[in-house]
Amino acid sequence: MNRTAAEKLGIKPFDAAEYLQSDADCAAYLQACLEQAPDDAAVFAKALGDVARARGMMQLAKDTGLTREGLYKALGEKGNPSFSTVMKVMHALGLQISVNPQDAHA
Repeated sequence: MNRTAAEKLGIKPFDAAEYLQSDADCAAYLQACLEQAPDDAAVFAKALGDVARARGMMQLAKDTGLTREGLYKALGEKGNPSFSTVMKVMHALGLQISVNPQDAHA
């Protein structure tokens, strides 16, 4: 088997879920994603997936009534969750979406 240089050095790909330990961490991460890519729903969906994995997909599936596999698919790299799914996940995670006027200079 041909290993990559990263594998030979023991370097793992970055996984944001490993660093999301508190509610404040999760909220700040999602907010930062919205600010950095305000027009890219896929970035937010992927970030929400990171938060979901950090909290535990099995419990989240129970709390939302969605399947674990469905959550992974919807909140994965190529996912495109419905707004209803986003709302269910946010609620189950104890997070909320807030609406504010855009900054006039944005």
